[in-house]
Amino acid sequence: MRRIALWTTATVVIVVLLFTYRTSLSGPAATATAGGAQAPGVVTAPGPSAGTGAVTPSRTSGSGSGTASGPAKPLASSGSSPAKAVEVNGSVAQTPFGPLQVRITVHGHTITDVTALTYPSGTGRDHEINARALPVLRSETLTAQNARIDTVSGATYTSDGYRRSLQAALDAAHL
Repeated sequence: MRRIALWTTATVVIVVLLFTYRTSLSGPAATATAGGAQAPGVVTAPGPSAGTGAVTPSRTSGSGSGTASGPAKPLASSGSSPAKAVEVNGSVAQTPFGPLQVRITVHGHTITDVTALTYPSGTGRDHEINARALPVLRSETLTAQNARIDTVSGATYTSDGYRRSLQAALDAAHL
């Protein structure tokens, strides 16, 4: 009789622990919050927080606001110096673990930099995955100069969201 009570108690404890365990799919980080507020567990990099297709000249010539909406165009320059670099934000791609958004820096028709502005970070596992995957995705983007990049093993959702946001930025930059 004592063994039955022990097994029953152990089973109840295990079931309770299983039902109370929070995965990164449950909770507020799985969906974006309304009104542009940042969901808990989401990292947002500093810089302009403009939406899809926002263009920020990295070096301004003359006067201007620094941020514009619409498709990216290299800034016209006076004299014989080459066109200036522009920054274009991709759209926010929703992944099962949270939103992901990238910004590209384009000089002429060349992608010179890619930055992840927002990415999931609700759990230690999210940090671990993104710390490994984002530098690989950035490197592949700079090498490929387009959104046809490989998925990082173990970071499928991050890779898919990264590609979608990257493609939106490339479309806005007309690349």
